[in-house]
Amino acid sequence: MKGGFGRLPGFRSIRGKLMAAVVVCVLAPALLTLLLFSSLAEDAVQRQAIANAENAMKLTGASIETQLGDMLTIANHIQLNPDMTGYFKRYVRFGSEQPDPVGKFAAGSRILQQLESLSAVGDRSYISILLTDGTVFTNYSTDEFHPRRFREEAWFGELQSFIGLQSYWIPTSPTVFLYEKKNSPYQLSVARTLRLDDSTIYGYVVVTTMESRLRVQFEKVAQERRVLLVDEEGTVLSGPELSDIGSAQLARVRPADAGVPASVVVREDGGKRLVTEMRLGINGWSLVSVQPYKEAIANISQIFNRVFLAQLLLFVAMLALLVGIIRRLTYPLVHLGKAASAVQRGNLEMRTGVRGPDEIGRLGILFDQMLDRVQDMIREISAGQARKRLAELAMLQAQINPHFLFNVLNSIRMKVLRSGDADSAKMISSLSRLLRMTISREEAAITLHEEIELLRHYVELMNLRQKEGADLVLDIDADAFLVPVPRFILQPLVENALLHGLSRSGGTVRVEARLEAGGARLLLRVEDDGAGMDEPSLEGLRRRLEEPRPQEASAAEASIGLSNVGERMRLMYGEGFAIEADSSPGRGTSVTMRVPLPAARPAE
Repeated sequence: MKGGFGRLPGFRSIRGKLMAAVVVCVLAPALLTLLLFSSLAEDAVQRQAIANAENAMKLTGASIETQLGDMLTIANHIQLNPDMTGYFKRYVRFGSEQPDPVGKFAAGSRILQQLESLSAVGDRSYISILLTDGTVFTNYSTDEFHPRRFREEAWFGELQSFIGLQSYWIPTSPTVFLYEKKNSPYQLSVARTLRLDDSTIYGYVVVTTMESRLRVQFEKVAQERRVLLVDEEGTVLSGPELSDIGSAQLARVRPADAGVPASVVVREDGGKRLVTEMRLGINGWSLVSVQPYKEAIANISQIFNRVFLAQLLLFVAMLALLVGIIRRLTYPLVHLGKAASAVQRGNLEMRTGVRGPDEIGRLGILFDQMLDRVQDMIREISAGQARKRLAELAMLQAQINPHFLFNVLNSIRMKVLRSGDADSAKMISSLSRLLRMTISREEAAITLHEEIELLRHYVELMNLRQKEGADLVLDIDADAFLVPVPRFILQPLVENALLHGLSRSGGTVRVEARLEAGGARLLLRVEDDGAGMDEPSLEGLRRRLEEPRPQEASAAEASIGLSNVGERMRLMYGEGFAIEADSSPGRGTSVTMRVPLPAARPAE
């Protein structure tokens, strides 16, 4: 890796890159998932917070509407009770000329009793009935407050336009009842008109309740929520604090339908706030709830935060586990890398010891086997080099002043020839030529023609040493004469035939050479017509030819030359070279070599 993590020191190893890839591949989807979860959770939390606020608003609204509904119930009872309305109408019509004062008093007492009974149900309400003739009926003492003072209020004139069951809701105003002022400085009222059949107003009904009774409901709401009762213009009519009354509630939702809450999250200087509003179906007033958004989502958000934290901890734990597994799985690779570095520094004795059924274990086995093979090859090469140096030393020793040796032999030959010994002179001449070809030529390969010439001199020299001469018969294809062959590959075979096959006696040695397989292979065969070998001796010779061990063959001198030739040719031509021996008692012995020609020329 040329860029990215590859530039960092800790990510240059395969373990570091693998860990980085795992972290990226796991962390990226996890972060995206967490971000998506956070976004969806935020929406879900907001929806749930709004739902909770609206449900709470419905409960609070039900309580407020119940209290305000009690006031309407009292007004409805007075307006729809035929006994009460009948008496009011007669009282207004006849006035002080009522023919039955006792009946009038009794009826008035019944009305007062009914007013007392109406106000005794639920929270106490103050009932005021004003007739047009100036007569009043109340469930409280007029010494505390006389209801005629209602006529002085600005709203009283607006009652003239209300008919039937239409109600005029009087906003929060200072309490007029001295007994209640201490506990409730403000009051709320609802007013209706009493009309005759011709719609003429004959009286008014005013039902008043203390604002503190509503405030109790707002105080029951959780501290983080601030619920207010406001009119159509947004003026606060009641709330948990007296200081709220009369102020303007600015943040509003203004729902379209009564009894159906609506919510919105607004941003203010102090942060986000959740505003919920529900319009009351009784009088058009509204309940407005305002609470900090953080407080609204506190419980719900805590649940999501716990889930988020659990997911995060689980992700970290799984990531740590995955990194640990990767470290464990890649430990053999790290060990292999350290072993390779040690081998690079020259420590060939280092072994990984990594084993296992997987690819890494097999790689460790192959790496150790490779080191074993390298050490074996180094030992073989070192031994070969040592043998080569010894051979070069022997060659150098053999080549010490060859011209001096040839000149001396030539002088001896001339002296022997002058003395009249022609056979000895001929022997010395053949020996000189043989030595000249052996010592003075430095090439590793010569032509087959030169190898045949060397054989002729060798056989001629051997015949001069023996009592009976051997005949050398040559059967050489013309195309094979110029084929390059290693020096002295035929001489050991001919020597073996003369010394062991013919046993230094007369006989025939036949040398055959021809090309096979379209010139791809050279066949060389040396035969003699000597005594031959039995089957056990032949098998021993074949075995030594296949696996030559000259150091173990000293007892079988006949095979030393053949084994050396076979070993040399295998080193030069590899597995393509083949050597075979065939013999039978009384029929002589033959040795056949097949030399692959397409291979490279024998090395120097």
